[in-house]
Amino acid sequence: MFFFRLRAFRIAASCLLAVLLYSAQDWNTTDNLPGVDLSGLSAAQKTTVLKILREHGCSCGCGMKIAECRIKDPSCSYSTGLTSVVIEAVKSGKTEADAIAAADNSKWAHAQPAKILEDPVKIPVEGAPQTGPVNAPVTIVEFSDFQCPYCAAAVPELNALLKAYPKQVKLIFKQFPLDIHSQAELAAHAAIAAGLQGKFWQMHDAMFAHHDDLSPTTIDTLAKQIGLDMNRFTNDIGSVQVRESVIRDQQDGERAGVQGTPTIFIDGQRYNGPINLNYLKLVLDAELKHQSAPKQSASIAR
Repeated sequence: MFFFRLRAFRIAASCLLAVLLYSAQDWNTTDNLPGVDLSGLSAAQKTTVLKILREHGCSCGCGMKIAECRIKDPSCSYSTGLTSVVIEAVKSGKTEADAIAAADNSKWAHAQPAKILEDPVKIPVEGAPQTGPVNAPVTIVEFSDFQCPYCAAAVPELNALLKAYPKQVKLIFKQFPLDIHSQAELAAHAAIAAGLQGKFWQMHDAMFAHHDDLSPTTIDTLAKQIGLDMNRFTNDIGSVQVRESVIRDQQDGERAGVQGTPTIFIDGQRYNGPINLNYLKLVLDAELKHQSAPKQSASIAR
């Protein structure tokens, strides 16, 4: 119990510090942009890079400047790519105009329309929490973050999808706590610890219902409310087994190309549309139709 309380205190302290740092950031003035490494640049070069990032728009279609996009959407690959090109150009001695030209001529300059379903990838799911029929023909793997408001908004849509396809779809949950969400890692540990007592989905629902406050105290309260053995929960939440489970999920997500949450894969294919029942039904119907189509055997030339 002492270990958990001490660990919880440290996490809470670091969470508060992270929240204060992020909330205080102004993309027009801060030189501490998420994912932007200015080390190795002179003071003058840093000034040039930040000037470019604050004045030039991101190519992802968000309508924001690059620096603003880094603050408000750290998972954006376009602002990340443009930033890296600008930094490399300035570091190599190019002028401001040349650095801008390098960014404009890079592969990050124009957003490419993504396919609704990308090519399938292999995602390890052994031991991951799942709901729906074990032998369902369609498998949805979700990478999610309990503190993410967009993940919370996806919960009722995915529940509705499971209800609409009670025999055809199963959902598998994978942890992907983001660094920008200071309480997400502890929540991921709590969910897995609850799962060790057979109550992952109860904890899943309870934490998403309180996604805006996942402090150690709140998590303790929710664990008690769903009837967990608190002594075991306290031991499990700080265990090596639970920590390594979260790390494996994150690594699986990174290998699959996950950059933000929520991200779902339908039969291994990354889905790039809105997580909305009406949109998902169109994709699921097409996937089920494709699976049920008779396979044509190849003819053999004589």
